[in-house]
Amino acid sequence: MEKTLRTQIDNIHSEEGDVQNQAFTYILNATDKPVDWAYEVWDEMIDGLTHKDNHVRAISAQVLSNLSKSDPKNRMLKDFDRLLAVTKDERFVTARHCMQSLWKVGVAGKKQQKIYIDGLERRFKECIIERNCTLIRYDILQSMRNVYDVVKDEKIRAKALELIETEEDLKYRKKYASLWKK
Repeated sequence: MEKTLRTQIDNIHSEEGDVQNQAFTYILNATDKPVDWAYEVWDEMIDGLTHKDNHVRAISAQVLSNLSKSDPKNRMLKDFDRLLAVTKDERFVTARHCMQSLWKVGVAGKKQQKIYIDGLERRFKECIIERNCTLIRYDILQSMRNVYDVVKDEKIRAKALELIETEEDLKYRKKYASLWKK
């Protein structure tokens, strides 16, 4: 791994916000395409999912989602639940950043798509008791739409529509359905 990249990965843990944000931007750009160094940082990102700093948790979740396209050993299959757990983070903004990046796992391959859909279906059902349930559900359905737009798998569309039908509040059912009318 090149020295600049290693420095930026270390800077994720910086207590200086500007340094941390620059590192995040650098790493997200670097992982926008498949990389050959994913496993050199994979465990660090997994550890970061439970770090005391919510910014580190959010960054780690987003980087891991990006790294799913660079995972020929399919490690995401065993680590996905740890990533999904961040969507329940005590800091809602952290949870939301994770949720909004999860779609990248869903486009990484068929096996990843299955664990992704199964995980989001579980999350859709269980979030009913959470404070921001409607926003979480909207983000889940938007994530599924992002995957659908890339892979064009009608099973994803059908699952999303099935989840929408379980919403009891017609106002929110209509709002969720609007994601699928495009």
